[in-house]
Amino acid sequence: MGGFYYGGALALAVGYCLGSIPFGLVLTKLSGAGDLRSIGSGNIGATNVLRTGRKGLAAATLILDALKATLAVVVAWWAFGPPTAIAAAAGAILGHMYPVWLRFKGGKGVATYLGGLIGLAWPAAIVFVIVWLVVAALTRYSSAAALAATLASPIAMAAIGEGGAAIVFAALSALIWFKHSANIMRLLQGSESKIGQKT
Repeated sequence: MGGFYYGGALALAVGYCLGSIPFGLVLTKLSGAGDLRSIGSGNIGATNVLRTGRKGLAAATLILDALKATLAVVVAWWAFGPPTAIAAAAGAILGHMYPVWLRFKGGKGVATYLGGLIGLAWPAAIVFVIVWLVVAALTRYSSAAALAATLASPIAMAAIGEGGAAIVFAALSALIWFKHSANIMRLLQGSESKIGQKT
């Protein structure tokens, strides 16, 4: 039992370190697009990168932010055992949201959340993507799509028998909703920025 907790703690730490890499910020600075934190919403995620007009950078940010959680799951699975993979995914998502390098002011964790799903339960990841795409197409709001997708994903995980992971991801979904508090208010007020809109 002690070994399990030790492995879980290491997996959480590895996940956090990988998750805390701010790819959006790094890519925009390297490309000469400036400091992402001074653009649009100030967020370090792909949606805000898109507001720079650099679609390629936004796509790269999305992929890298997702893959860092998937990689964390794979590394934990291989190094510490399958039961620790959930801790690694959670660590990656928390690392993206609260990176130590940026004084714990990170992104909202949506892409990294998807990457965790890909590593742990790919059918739930498919549900996430479908829900996100449908809501985004209907509303043009990335935030609304993210909220709907993170609501549906733990339900999908529970439906395929991933009860333990579903509980953890339900808690992470609640945290993502909390990080979207300002977006929710803007959605209710009708003032939320739409996908691709520069602010």
